[in-house]
Amino acid sequence: MPSQRGSARRRQRGVLLAGIAILLLALVLAAVLASALTRGKKEESLEPLRWQGRGTTRNLREIVLGRCYGYLAERRAELGDKDCLKIWESLKDAFIHKNPCNATTEDYQPLMKLASHPIPCNKENFLTSLSIIYCTLYLISQSLFWSKTNDLVHLYTKSSRRFLTLEDTFLGYMFDGISWCGDPSAPGINYESCPKWSECEGNPGSVFWKMASKMFAEAACGVVQVMLNGSIETGAFRSSSIFGSVEILNLNPDKVSEVQIWLMHDIGGPQSESCSGYSIKKLKNILEERNFKITCEDNYRPVQLLQCVHNPDHPDCSLCTNSTEAP
Repeated sequence: MPSQRGSARRRQRGVLLAGIAILLLALVLAAVLASALTRGKKEESLEPLRWQGRGTTRNLREIVLGRCYGYLAERRAELGDKDCLKIWESLKDAFIHKNPCNATTEDYQPLMKLASHPIPCNKENFLTSLSIIYCTLYLISQSLFWSKTNDLVHLYTKSSRRFLTLEDTFLGYMFDGISWCGDPSAPGINYESCPKWSECEGNPGSVFWKMASKMFAEAACGVVQVMLNGSIETGAFRSSSIFGSVEILNLNPDKVSEVQIWLMHDIGGPQSESCSGYSIKKLKNILEERNFKITCEDNYRPVQLLQCVHNPDHPDCSLCTNSTEAP
């Protein structure tokens, strides 16, 4: 009998030890599995968000600083003291490590403040006008707005120093043609893709350029111009464009004496709309309701002649040549 009881106890002890071993093994396996899952989630979180637009411009810091220093070297007397490093840091702080669909105007307020500078907006009237209006821009003669005429309008402002687009200003020059967006994962900047404006309204590019455009329009004074494309079938003026949805609404009738519309047609392209066209009438109605004086000219001659410089042999340019001949 004693031997049987001892054998039973040994069996019980063996079963107990085996159960403990199985339990320990199960705990170890659970810990390994949990660790693997956690590591997998961390690795997954390191993947940047994917969007449809192009990613952050490579060497963004160097490009912004280079443009900043270069611009100041030409216009330091007009702009005063500007800290390019602080400007870069304010841009970086506005988007780094952030979801690019959650950009806000508050994010970019420090940058707008650092890049702005109040000075007279009309050089020609500075000595004759006692009621000179000060603008948050460097010294300009006339503000030139545009929509769907990017290449042409900037070709013109480079040849004529009397006009200035947003992209010719200190703020616009630094950031024209580049892109940027953040990402919650390291390194906080997404170089692979950024949201298109159509993907989400609060993306960095949309918020930045709408703020800059608003500031540019608010600063405009005297006679201002807008260059539109009359070769677009859908209409030269679009209320959904930045000009139509931001700039035109922020022009100040108390500061702007006249809005001149330049409706340009592509050399060799269709003349889809003239100054009497539907979308131009819509633009005129908006401006008239806001008490602006308005003029419109089809193919403003100085710009058309500039088009013909690049297309001298095109039949359309024979009209440009004839129009300059003495009667």
